[in-house]
Amino acid sequence: MKIEFLDLGLTDYQTSRDIQKQTFDRVKSGEFEHALISCQHQPVITLGRQACLAGRQAKPVNLLVSEEELKEKKIKLVNVERGGDITYHGPGQLTVYPIFNLSLLKKDIHLFIRNLEITAINTLKHFNINACQKSGLTGVWVNDKKIASIGIAIRQWITYHGMTMNVNNDDLSNFSLIRPCGMDIMMASVEGILGDNVEIEEVNKIFKKEIVKWPK
Repeated sequence: MKIEFLDLGLTDYQTSRDIQKQTFDRVKSGEFEHALISCQHQPVITLGRQACLAGRQAKPVNLLVSEEELKEKKIKLVNVERGGDITYHGPGQLTVYPIFNLSLLKKDIHLFIRNLEITAINTLKHFNINACQKSGLTGVWVNDKKIASIGIAIRQWITYHGMTMNVNNDDLSNFSLIRPCGMDIMMASVEGILGDNVEIEEVNKIFKKEIVKWPK
């Protein structure tokens, strides 16, 4: 599977959205078969389509603090076109945006999501973390805690938005500001499970090696 890799490092969320749009156009034009953007974000809470609908008349129901409190904490709040509800992005996470042309793979969005979950699970195996999928739920779990969240969009059979995987332990506290994905769940991180420091770039390198193994 031929993938163009773009590593942005720590970046502002809007900058990554602009680069996603540019990359989407390059995949659409055939310049790239597929692309994968990897980055970390400055602190931001994003509201997917489900959260935006729920919060149309008032504060989004799964945001547990006021927008004024978010400003005090220097956390942005952004409406996005991906599926799903509310989530947090920060510098303690690996965020990946697969811009994949499903016309060159299989036109099956559920299969795409399941493959993304399996790639995260196989990545975590390198760290001796036994993660899993859960029936009827999206994302990747370690026991009853969520370690990776997925929210995607698709247009003309090209995917965008993507997945975050919690790596650093010290960034998990900001999840207390929301009901992640609209659920009363706890979040896990690679460092929290291992009890040791882990470099996000190391996780990124392994993830990229795993994603090229996808079946065509």
